[in-house]
Amino acid sequence: MAETLATTTFHLNGTPVTADTAPTDTLLDWLRVARGLTGTKEGCNEGDCGACTVMVTGPDGVPRALNACILFVPQLQGRAVRTVEGLAAPDGTPHPVQAALVTHHGSQCGFCTPGIAVALACAHATGATDHADRIAGNLCRCTGYAPILRAARAAETAPVPAHLAADRAQDFDVPQVSSGGGGAAPHPGGRQPPASAAYALHPTDLDTFADWYAANPDATLIAGATDVGLWVTKQMRDLPKVAYLAGLTALRGIEVTDTHIRIGAMATLNDLRPVMEVHHPAFAELIRRYGSDQVRNAATVGGNIANGSPIGDSPPPLIALGATLHLRRGAARRTLALEDFFLAYGKQDRRPGEFVEAVTVPRQPDRLRVWKVSKRFDQDISAICGAFRITVDAGRVTDARIAFGGMAATPRRARAVEAALMGQAWTEATIRAAMGAFSDDYQPISDMRASSTYRLEVARNLLLRRWLADQGRETSVLLVTA
Repeated sequence: MAETLATTTFHLNGTPVTADTAPTDTLLDWLRVARGLTGTKEGCNEGDCGACTVMVTGPDGVPRALNACILFVPQLQGRAVRTVEGLAAPDGTPHPVQAALVTHHGSQCGFCTPGIAVALACAHATGATDHADRIAGNLCRCTGYAPILRAARAAETAPVPAHLAADRAQDFDVPQVSSGGGGAAPHPGGRQPPASAAYALHPTDLDTFADWYAANPDATLIAGATDVGLWVTKQMRDLPKVAYLAGLTALRGIEVTDTHIRIGAMATLNDLRPVMEVHHPAFAELIRRYGSDQVRNAATVGGNIANGSPIGDSPPPLIALGATLHLRRGAARRTLALEDFFLAYGKQDRRPGEFVEAVTVPRQPDRLRVWKVSKRFDQDISAICGAFRITVDAGRVTDARIAFGGMAATPRRARAVEAALMGQAWTEATIRAAMGAFSDDYQPISDMRASSTYRLEVARNLLLRRWLADQGRETSVLLVTA
């Protein structure tokens, strides 16, 4: 029996294309094998090195850098994609970033250069000048980055090429096709999807999707694929039934009212960052270090919560802020405190067929402080992530919510430490006394990122750092110069 393949319609380097692929074929494989566009390179194949960076423009007209190695082809439905081959004008005129990279000697071996050029072209298209942040996800072993940054600055004032600006005006109203194709086709690399895998869904109506997922709780929900992508590229897992959620616009928005900030599950980390820059700048700074620009453009708030990782970076600050989680199964909805969602390692309070719809943060004065500790400053998983929301009135602690990731099998509050602070004078003596309570709250493990002893010591010192920040005595541990 012939296998049914997912059919995806999008624009590629300015031309409409239709791709018949297995539901979890990556864009990187499809570009290189099916289209012969080999400028997009495979480096790590897990979204860390940036050699596979492509430009993706959605219905909002904003070009975004994404990692093609963990981007499934069906995620591109109705979008426009530019590879490094599509940066130059039709007459061969290089993109301003490409020309500047040549002039300023921004390429040596050249393997990483296509991804860097695309990442900088995305930044150029939006007028961004935070170049070091924009290429933090593009690893280069040769140049030392200085000539790349000089090239980026040199291209800042050049106009956006007309052929790229045209991507913003493309007709993105293409059919949302759930499946199609005319039989089996060779899979890049020779792997054939099993017959049960030939199912892809692009829901656009939230109610219809909720009913479908309640009836198909074994399906894998794919939002940004920054985690699921590795299941396929590294673990070689077959996903028999998948649903791509990009078309569920009802899950995307971020609503700010006088009483709350409601964050849709499909809002990306880069969607959330400017909101948090206004309301909780420390959270915004954490998001900047959450991952590369490519990862933050794909990774969703709902996905970061739903996968239940003990080292996910968004749960600690959200828990410290008193966030509420909104879950849905069919027509039924329920809410619970975010901290209660995480039950044990790999286990969350989510019923079969139930999905994360949104998370709500109460509006409040900004008292949040968050620190991420990792071996590398950029592009690294946290060893520890500590979030503190402490209220001091008339010199005494009147409220304390402290949450950590990386200290237990789940993101968890430091309730013993909170109790040791409550009602006490906001002094160094109080802090020193409360530091000992961390051993009551956490018994962290030792692993490749940190030892248990190190984790406990750092957690204690982060509480001290929180107090020092109020005294104007906090010292930055990193100085970045251009």
